[in-house]
Amino acid sequence: MMLIKLGGSVITDKSRYRTFNKDRVASLCKEIVQSGKSAMIVHGAGSFGHMVAKQYGLQNGLVDFRQVIAVAQVQNDVRDLSSMVVKELIACGIPAVSVPPGSCFVMDDGELVIGDDEPLRALAHIGVMPVMFGDVVMDRKKGFGICSGDQAMEVMARMFKPEKVIFVSDIDGLYTADPKTNPDAELIPEVTTEGLKRISSEHTMDDVTGGVVAKMEAMLRMCDEGRDCILVNGTVPGRLLSAMRGEEIPCTIARL
Repeated sequence: MMLIKLGGSVITDKSRYRTFNKDRVASLCKEIVQSGKSAMIVHGAGSFGHMVAKQYGLQNGLVDFRQVIAVAQVQNDVRDLSSMVVKELIACGIPAVSVPPGSCFVMDDGELVIGDDEPLRALAHIGVMPVMFGDVVMDRKKGFGICSGDQAMEVMARMFKPEKVIFVSDIDGLYTADPKTNPDAELIPEVTTEGLKRISSEHTMDDVTGGVVAKMEAMLRMCDEGRDCILVNGTVPGRLLSAMRGEEIPCTIARL
């Protein structure tokens, strides 16, 4: 089984509130089917979550009760997004169901806590894909917090032990700088823990759940001796399919 994160930058237009990229998601779902591999999906929140979350500082927890309406709005928005993603999966013949972290689990000072994983395992056991996503989750210490799709990925990786982990973004991999603004940015084909220490946090993207460095850290935590984590460009047709098949493509691989 492979675990795949469909990034918010791929499935939505992050510059426009609640803008779903239906055609791209449909194409990515088809590539998953064409691979012939079993998979589980986690997706980001993109423009359905980050804009309102950032505006109200939801990543900082409960600071002002004026944030409460934003908690409700973000939870509503990301559930709408997840329903759209699941609809495309089902249309491709993949039995999937949305599992909102904020409705099922809690956080403890920013760490996602899965107190009871039986529903997730039961769904997977009968062949239904549980689809997790970035969400606002109640936090035991902070009142609430942002559970990123990357955090959900780590939980799913520990639970289901995938053979390969693939992060689908809107760039070819991790770079020495932002390739969208810096023509001298160079693709980093392989990342290790030691290599990560040499990369400046100045190269991270603006994102309430962290950025490129945080994503690299998450990817490295999900590696083991028999499992690589790969970051690929989901805006290029066929790139996810090639990654699932193990073909050589422009990407960044995180390895221990």
